[in-house]
Amino acid sequence: MSVAQAVRSRRSVRAFLDQDVPRPLLEEVLTLAARAPSGGNLQPWRLRLLSGEAMCAFKAVMRSRVREAPEGEAPFEYEIYPKGLGEPYRTSRFDIGERLYASIGVARDDAPGRRGQFVRNFDFFGAPAAVLCFVDRQMGPPQWADLGVYLQTVMLLLREHGLHSCPQEAWSLYHRTVRAFVSAPTEWLLFCGMAIGYEDPAAPVNAIESPRLAFEEFAAWVPPPV
Repeated sequence: MSVAQAVRSRRSVRAFLDQDVPRPLLEEVLTLAARAPSGGNLQPWRLRLLSGEAMCAFKAVMRSRVREAPEGEAPFEYEIYPKGLGEPYRTSRFDIGERLYASIGVARDDAPGRRGQFVRNFDFFGAPAAVLCFVDRQMGPPQWADLGVYLQTVMLLLREHGLHSCPQEAWSLYHRTVRAFVSAPTEWLLFCGMAIGYEDPAAPVNAIESPRLAFEEFAAWVPPPV
């Protein structure tokens, strides 16, 4: 698979097959991805991996915790989206949400149905393996950007091996429960989780294709071409 093919085929998968991901393969991918650029070579990503019995135990803990605290564990680690999100970003976020719910037949006014799909985040959408990504609290926006570069590299390498993924910032809503389960120090901030596995091609939710802006909408030559 070429890099271009990996980029084109990568998407956030929300339904996985019951097929284990080999641990040596996941370790290989996460190790190679660490070649991603990092300012000052800080390599700020700190990971905890889950699969097998530990994954089953963690999902059981989360099912109970989500029932106990349906709104999460405030104060949250960070605001996932800016408050008062303006246009065109608000419309873009609304559109992809509507596409997701339409794919699984959940109407706009079906609050229980939408809640049920959201809660599936905390089951990693049925994925057999996952990565939880932390960053030291002393780090700033440049190091958070490094996390994004690292995680994108992970996702593209997973595609090379026929795997799919779904990065999930929603995990930050339950940072205390996650941190306790994986024994992460309090100075680590939980940035996100990532579901990893083999895609269920029969699941309608995996047929979503998120639109992307045209080149002219986000980029411009300086000076403009004549």
